[in-house]
Amino acid sequence: MPILPIDGGRYGTEAMKDIFDDQKKISYQLEIEAAVALSQSEIKMIPKDVALNISKMARSGKISVNRVKQLEAKSDHDTASLVEALSEICKTSARPWIHYGLTSNDLVDTSNSLQFRDTLRIIEPKVAKLAIILADKAVKYKGLPAVGRTHGQHASIISFGLKFANWALEMSKHVERIEEVKKRILICKTLGVVGTGSLMGSKALEVQRRVAKKLELYPADVTTQVVPRERYAEYIFVMALIGSTLEKIAVEIRNLQRTEIGEVAEPFKKGQMGSSAVPVKRNPVKSERVTSLSKLLRSQISVAFENIPLWHERDLSNSANERFILPTTAILLDEMLEAMTKILSSIFVNEDKIRGNLEITRGQIFAEFVLDALIQKRVPRFEAYRDIQRVAFASSSEGTDFRDAVRNDKVISSHLTDNEIGKIFVPENHLGASFDIIKNVSNKVKSSCSKFS
Repeated sequence: MPILPIDGGRYGTEAMKDIFDDQKKISYQLEIEAAVALSQSEIKMIPKDVALNISKMARSGKISVNRVKQLEAKSDHDTASLVEALSEICKTSARPWIHYGLTSNDLVDTSNSLQFRDTLRIIEPKVAKLAIILADKAVKYKGLPAVGRTHGQHASIISFGLKFANWALEMSKHVERIEEVKKRILICKTLGVVGTGSLMGSKALEVQRRVAKKLELYPADVTTQVVPRERYAEYIFVMALIGSTLEKIAVEIRNLQRTEIGEVAEPFKKGQMGSSAVPVKRNPVKSERVTSLSKLLRSQISVAFENIPLWHERDLSNSANERFILPTTAILLDEMLEAMTKILSSIFVNEDKIRGNLEITRGQIFAEFVLDALIQKRVPRFEAYRDIQRVAFASSSEGTDFRDAVRNDKVISSHLTDNEIGKIFVPENHLGASFDIIKNVSNKVKSSCSKFS
């Protein structure tokens, strides 16, 4: 009976969840056994016919979860049970050489790396796809002036496309982070009980190198019985960092969808219900889901960091919780990427509302540019600042338009002509370097992410 939402099918794609399926985990570990046996035979550590039999049986699909669990019920050791199940179907002459020179965590940690490998093969293209979607939105809305807000207040004018450009570049940086982290987390470890490769002796590193190549991993330089958990902590941190960027986007969408702002809206399909009680509501539920899951995703980091200091060459204080945090991290991020991609692919951008919101302060959003115009006329900054502040506060108090107040103020208008004042209050005149910024970002994103499309 499913207990967690990731078990019951609510969150995560089937492709991602399959990576953490019990039978798949066994397949990963059996593939390691096959790769080790073949590598050992290549350097004449074990007989070739033995290695071929071990690899054939390991890849035969004959070892089931149920059989391993039956054996585990007696041995109380999952890895030993897998090795025993493999021994049952190998020929008698091969049985002494199964799992030769290995310890349980050679299978556990290397199979974790295989899961990381396949997880990133799903995650990385989705991150790249989202970066390209965001870059395209940036270009589409580059010429749309909008309210830029700081501290929740209207600050100055922004290109609406610049919002998307900021997000696009960060998503492309996540692709870079994934590429960079692979060499540190996709680790193959076959060095035995305490990391010395004791039974394989001087040939241990060559075996490990060959196994790593077969599994598309990187051979460990040095380990104890386990791969250092700094590697796992970095993997989870990178995944959570991607999630935090998704949450940042989600929070902005939620804010911009507020009734009082109304600049964007999540796609709302036919038949969808926003509220069980209020028929007219269109709630940003997908963005809220991303925000909620991001909190849970980030919480995995603290557990991963706690796993770094193990006793001596290892203990089991990391083992049980990693059965939770490793699949949870991957499945949650996968779900968040799916949700955010759907949102941004079909997001509704209300251009009329965006332009209308520029007028909420009745022209005061242009105060920065009035100040600059006065400075250009050689008016001392703080003199100009205080005059504009005086006019703006009076305008707010009286409920008048800031444009008219500027024109009617004798001090300010003594420095600026009516034509100069008129040009100040045209929002398209104040997008600064936005076009160049967005063009540069789009080019960088397409350069780094197009290979995944």
